[in-house]
Amino acid sequence: MNASPQIARTIAEVRGLIERLRAERAGGESGNEVGFVPTMGYLHEGHASLLRRARRENGITALSIFVNPIQFGPNEDLERYPRSEEADLELAAREGVDVVFLPSAQEMYPAQRRTTVAVTGVTERLCGASRPGHFDGVATVVSKLFNIVKPDKAYFGAKDAQQVAVLQKMVSDLNMDVRIVPCPIVREADGLALSSRNVYLSEEQRREALVLSRSLREASARIESEAEVTPEQIVAGVTGSIQASPLAQIDYVELLTFPELQPLDPKRDLSDLRDSGGSVILALAVKFGSTRLIDNAILNLKEAPLHV
Repeated sequence: MNASPQIARTIAEVRGLIERLRAERAGGESGNEVGFVPTMGYLHEGHASLLRRARRENGITALSIFVNPIQFGPNEDLERYPRSEEADLELAAREGVDVVFLPSAQEMYPAQRRTTVAVTGVTERLCGASRPGHFDGVATVVSKLFNIVKPDKAYFGAKDAQQVAVLQKMVSDLNMDVRIVPCPIVREADGLALSSRNVYLSEEQRREALVLSRSLREASARIESEAEVTPEQIVAGVTGSIQASPLAQIDYVELLTFPELQPLDPKRDLSDLRDSGGSVILALAVKFGSTRLIDNAILNLKEAPLHV
């Protein structure tokens, strides 16, 4: 077991810890760069994979656990979002995390908030269309966390590829001195993408949810193997596969450019993008009961799928 991480619950504490660790490790063999993994807790192997990469690539590993209220809509699952601080800290210790930032909502938003970070152009579709204001909440809290922790690199899972695209655009537009590092989706052995919300699924819903990764694999194989196939055909195929599950309620199935998240001509085959080496994302959101799951496949059309 690695040493327990140092825990900070206030902004002043975490800034002091990071500053001290940077000073202590300056000039050391592993350096004093900070790799940061922002999370909402209830950590699983997907988060652990981000922490391991952050630890490999930096001298200091920082983790934040904060269920951010401003990214939840009025009818979403803020109050019942799963939380497990003790288990989260055990995982952090196993993965060799140096600092865990565990702020309260009052610490992060001590007064009436009058500043919001909004990224346009990549937030109007997919989850941005289904969850109005969600990415404003994400961009605002992540910008605050970056200003507090001042990391050199920040690690995010590609399961929420739209979030990655939003944050990359935010960092670029605002000249933030941090690099966003997207990391591959981590899946269960049967293909289900890991998510803190998977705990909500009944046994039957859990079985039915496998249609998501299966339909993405089938569509990716079709895109790779068919000389002429259109976005309309791909979306229709995935939609049909998911609709065959009696428990599935589709929010969206979309095929877009990546990372721009712009629509493709639905009836024009993908050969032009294939010739240019352009990337696309096949993204979906589906509800099983009250549990909304997202998944995606990102493909460079000249290469194998990046995340399936």
